[in-house]
Amino acid sequence: MATAAEVKQLRDMTGAGMMDCKKALDATNGNMDEAVEFLRKKGLAASQKKAGRIAAEGACVAFEAADGKRAAIVEINSETDFVARNEKFLNYANAVAKQAAESNAADLDAFFKETWALDPQFTVEQQLSQMISVIGENMHIRRFERYTTETGYVHTYIHTAGRVGVIVELETSVINDQVKECAHSVALQIAALKPKYLDENSIPEDYKKHEEEIALEQIKNDPKMANKPENILANIIKGKLKAEFKEICLVDQPFVKDDKQSVGQYVQSVAKAVGSPIAIKRFERYETGEGLEKKSENFAEEVAKQMGAQ
Repeated sequence: MATAAEVKQLRDMTGAGMMDCKKALDATNGNMDEAVEFLRKKGLAASQKKAGRIAAEGACVAFEAADGKRAAIVEINSETDFVARNEKFLNYANAVAKQAAESNAADLDAFFKETWALDPQFTVEQQLSQMISVIGENMHIRRFERYTTETGYVHTYIHTAGRVGVIVELETSVINDQVKECAHSVALQIAALKPKYLDENSIPEDYKKHEEEIALEQIKNDPKMANKPENILANIIKGKLKAEFKEICLVDQPFVKDDKQSVGQYVQSVAKAVGSPIAIKRFERYETGEGLEKKSENFAEEVAKQMGAQ
């Protein structure tokens, strides 16, 4: 029986799926070289030389059902921005987004094990391996977010050629052009101003405490504040936090299309116009490659290496 460490090693070596690696090791009694050959014969290890490359470019893609009741955004990474604009890559990425939207998978591991909708002989993970071979670069389905609603409206937005992806859900019993425009405007807001939370109630208490501690330290290091009474300092800290929370909470941010009102006020104005309550229920914002290590290119060093190899 293959160990988890052996499965990981084989997966790193070949880029094949986790379950395929386990089957290969079991079939070859744990012999790593034979397991690699086993996967190659099945066409699952053609991407082995690409598996170790950094994939920090790529694109965010989305699929939205026509009735606005189900949608998903997905981040798929590639090694270069050039490949991320390739038609084959984009067609594949859009197919992944559609499957993610229609899937019931609770997480990425479960999603990878699903049958690939466009070719039932493969799983999602196996199809990814096939695409790596076709595209010629390492690729990775990094994450997805799927929203479904019975009574609300779900909208997606892709910004700057897939650099940013947004999904937002409105609580509403009315779905008309005004509500759809409202959802789109909110999605634009999220893409542009990067809110971290929906409202102040959504901010975790440990985050609030941390920011309060930082504000206190800032005051302590300000000579002008040193001798002020504690009640005054408490009010100053409260004011600092309120200003910060206004920037990071979606409903409190100034609305980008009309900064004289907040996003929350804008949504309420649309609710009044359609004669039915509307509220932002949840949202997610992806930015391609955020938090991933980028490959550092040094042209001079590359040339030197090539000359040295001759």
